[in-house]
Amino acid sequence: MSSQYQIEDFTIEITRKSIKHAYLRVDGAGEVRMSAPRRMSNRELETFARSKLGWIRRQQRKLQARPQRIRHKYASGERFQVWGRTVHLGVVEVKSKPSVELKGAALRLAVRPGTTVAKRKALVEAWYRWQLEAAVPPLLARWEPAIGVQVTKVSYRTMKTRWGSCSTKPRTMRLNSELARLDPACLEYVLVHELVHLLEPSHNARFKVLMDRHLPGWRSIRKRLKDHALGRSL
Repeated sequence: MSSQYQIEDFTIEITRKSIKHAYLRVDGAGEVRMSAPRRMSNRELETFARSKLGWIRRQQRKLQARPQRIRHKYASGERFQVWGRTVHLGVVEVKSKPSVELKGAALRLAVRPGTTVAKRKALVEAWYRWQLEAAVPPLLARWEPAIGVQVTKVSYRTMKTRWGSCSTKPRTMRLNSELARLDPACLEYVLVHELVHLLEPSHNARFKVLMDRHLPGWRSIRKRLKDHALGRSL
C-alpha cells in the first residue's frame, strides 16, 4: 500500500511493508521513495524523513550534475557497454530473421529493411536480457550453497530504480537487465546482495556482517554502482 507525504519541499512516496526498519532511496528521476514498517507511526515516519533531508538534497544535486544518459538511435557507429567494455554498434540490413551478435569490439545488429528505432531497441534490450540469463545460473550454482539459501525463480526486466530485488516468502529474485552493460563484478554483487536478503530482509548490522563474510569487497562495488543513473538506497 502506497501513500504520499509532504515534508518541506519534498513529496515522498511511502510504501509500507513487513520490514523492521525504514529506508529511503532517490530514484533516477530524482523522486524520493521510502519503505517503512507497517507499525511505524506517522510521527515516527516524519522524524525519520526529516533526519534524512540533507542526504536527499545531496543525492538530488548529484543527479542533476550527472551527465544525461545517451539516447541511442540504434545506428551504426554508436557506442554501447557490454559487461563493462565499450563496443560499437554495426547495423546491417538482411532479409532473414533479425539478430544481435557480439563479435570482438563490435555489436552486430541485423535487421530487415525499414525496421524502426523502437524495434531495433527492443532487439538489443532482448539481447541484453539473454546475456544476463546466461550469466546468472553459474553464479547461483556457486553462491546459493555458499550462503545457504535457494531461490525458486529469477526474472529479468529493465527497471528504472533498482538493480535487483527479492521476495522472501516465495523466494524469488528480479534482476535488472541493465546489469549486462556493467562489469560482471556488479552482477555478482547484486546477486549476492539479494541472496543475503533471503536471510536478513533489512540492511541492518546483521546484513552487513553477512555481506562482509561472503563478499568482503562489496562496498567498493556498491560505490561503483552508485555512479550509474539508477536510484540510490540508504
